[in-house]
Order: sequence, then structure tokens, then C-alpha cells
Amino acid sequence: MSESKVYELDRLAETLESEKSKGRKVVLCHGCFDLMHPGHIKYLQAAKKMGDVLVVTVSPDRYVDKGPGRPVFDERLRAESLAALECVDYTAVNQWPTAEETLRRLKPDIYVKGQEFERLEDKTGKIQKEYQVLQEIGAEMRFTHEIVFSSTELINKYIKD
Repeated sequence: MSESKVYELDRLAETLESEKSKGRKVVLCHGCFDLMHPGHIKYLQAAKKMGDVLVVTVSPDRYVDKGPGRPVFDERLRAESLAALECVDYTAVNQWPTAEETLRRLKPDIYVKGQEFERLEDKTGKIQKEYQVLQEIGAEMRFTHEIVFSSTELINKYIKD
């Protein structure tokens, strides 16, 4: 069942155009989502409340920069796991190192990040570039204020030997 919510990006762009033509507000979340945890679930549930359609894109395996042995789960499995959540309407695997081109193609109404990005700062500089694209396409950036966990810290603390 969840596999039916996993789309290729071009097909998803067409689907979202149709959703928007019906007056539905499209919300996009993007990330690695390597180890699903309660923080992810709360974040996605909060994002869903900001619009009508929740889309989640995952970083492709080749661009995950979380350290050796990551991602733990491959891109397809991560997308399918997200699709299994009731609050998620569509998932896809991003094809680029950042979400910039995905934002341009999918044109969400709202792009949602966790509160840890609220100052538009991160050590990679990705959030600043994504914000610039949102300005280009006329989309809004919003932030959730849910419990935050780090998958990397959880893996290092509880799973690695």
C-alpha cells in the first residue's frame, strides 16, 4: 500500500500541479530520514496540519553526507517507510545533492523544516540556498516546533558498537 505513494519526481510534479489546480495547498518536507524516530513523526504530523497535501522527499543515497556507513537504509526503503505514515500523501527520492531543484520542480506552497533551522543557518549552507529558491518560486518557509532528535546521535549512541 505505501509503495503506491512513492512517485518519480516528474510524475509527482504533474500530480501536484493537479492537486494545486483543485485549490489544495501543497506542503513539502525534505531530508535524509535514515532512522525514523518520534521526532520525525511529530515533525511530519505538524507539517501536514499546515496544508492539504504532504509531500516528503528523501536525499538520494549518493548524496547523504552523514558519515561512514550512512545511510543505513537505502533511498527506496526510506521513501517507502515515510509513505507508510498516515500523514504523508506522497514521497519521492530527490535526484540532486540539495533540495533546490526539487523545490523548483515540485513548486510547493509551503516548505517545512524543524525549528533547528529557524535562523536559516546550517553548517552545510543548504538551508540558505533552499530559502533563495523559495523566494524565486513564491513559496513560504515554515518551521515546526516539535521534539528534536538527531538520527546520527541515536545511531552513534545506541546502535554502533
